[in-house]
Amino acid sequence: MFSSPSSRLAAIGRAFFAAAIVFFGVQHLLYGEFVTRLLPPWPAWVPARAWWAYAIGVALLFAGVALLLPKFARRTALALGAVTFLSALLLALPPAARNLSVGLEWTKAGKALVFGGGAWLLAAMVPGEFARPGDAKLAAVGRGCFSGFMILCGIQHFLWARFVVALVPQWIPGAMAWTYFAGVALIAGGVGLLVPRTARLAAALSALMIFTWVIVLHLPRALANLHDANEATAVFEALAFSGLALLLALPRSAREPSPTASIRPDGLAYSDASTPPST
Repeated sequence: MFSSPSSRLAAIGRAFFAAAIVFFGVQHLLYGEFVTRLLPPWPAWVPARAWWAYAIGVALLFAGVALLLPKFARRTALALGAVTFLSALLLALPPAARNLSVGLEWTKAGKALVFGGGAWLLAAMVPGEFARPGDAKLAAVGRGCFSGFMILCGIQHFLWARFVVALVPQWIPGAMAWTYFAGVALIAGGVGLLVPRTARLAAALSALMIFTWVIVLHLPRALANLHDANEATAVFEALAFSGLALLLALPRSAREPSPTASIRPDGLAYSDASTPPST
């Protein structure tokens, strides 16, 4: 039996996200430090920070692999989302709130929230025979985090255009025009994700746009400076975000349970249109 196009795209989206988690784990092991935005750096007063970084690196390696295994994917994604949200709340949002005019702090906080929401989106989309209670809410959280971050990034393209324009490859003419165009596209994509009629189109175009940036922008910058952990991190952040956008572009039936699903006594659910399983 051949898999459907939706299932293949879902597998690609999950693989992109899982690959990023594995790579972040490798980075923690290589540097012995919190070098990604998935989990913001811990305070300097925390003892044995390097050992904590190593331990988290190992955990991320296992988590990334587990996200691809149906038996472990849902629980792993739920746990990863909870830990990421908690770290964003405690470690990323306070610096951003104290430095409202520093765009970098808001970008870090936004990325942490997207990874948390993205993990919960994956949890909601783990294949199963029946819909599960709460999956629609998990998917909504993932959509909201991703949408909000895209809108934030679009606004930042206008507020800090001189910084963004320096990221545009020199061989592309009209760097400032592309900076503003990308800002508009990010805002339009973020808003479009919140409108039911445009959500899938906005997600598909956003996935294509962000993946293009992986190839044209982030990967060349990383290869030009292999010793810069930030550039390597950016490659896999963008890869993960393009994967999440791809998941959001799938038909609703492939993303979340029917709102009319009924709950089984064992905590699962079945569609109202189907025959309830025997107990």
